[in-house]
Amino acid sequence: MATDHKATLVPPKRANTDYPLIDSDPHLRRVVGYARPSDYAVAGGLAAASPLAFWIMERVSPSHVGRGGFAPVMRLATAIGLVGGLHIFYQRSCNRFYGFTENSREVEMDMREMVDNVKKGEPLYGTSQVSPYLQGVAARNSRYSQLFSHVIPWINIVNHDQHGVDTAKYYQQAERELEAERLK
Repeated sequence: MATDHKATLVPPKRANTDYPLIDSDPHLRRVVGYARPSDYAVAGGLAAASPLAFWIMERVSPSHVGRGGFAPVMRLATAIGLVGGLHIFYQRSCNRFYGFTENSREVEMDMREMVDNVKKGEPLYGTSQVSPYLQGVAARNSRYSQLFSHVIPWINIVNHDQHGVDTAKYYQQAERELEAERLK
């Protein structure tokens, strides 16, 4: 007995935010591609803070562990800083997709990307290699996952069409642009 994948579609809950929702389950490629330079700066600062803080603590109050003791702990502090930097980088970009922080630049980028996909006749969110059922499973598992990423780091790497936004706006904008091009 075959089941229709639309029957398994669980609509995403809409969070009340001050800014428009762009995507409730952004793909990794979009999160990194839409990141702002400030995200890189904050992430780099946080990544550097951990080993820098450890180095300062060692200078202020030396542990006297000798040559072989400081280097492994410094490597650990650097690794912790890098993981923290990546986490804050991804979190800041996702917050704009969710509409939790100011996102006018990302709204414009999203509209341009999606309208271009409509004009080319391509799927809005890319093609997927997995079945529609598994696309739904992936969407349900990773939707708003960044809100809990400090406990379970979970990112969306599956292209699917369940992003919590009305996609009609992209088609309407593409139609307006194509009409304007024909009238020129």
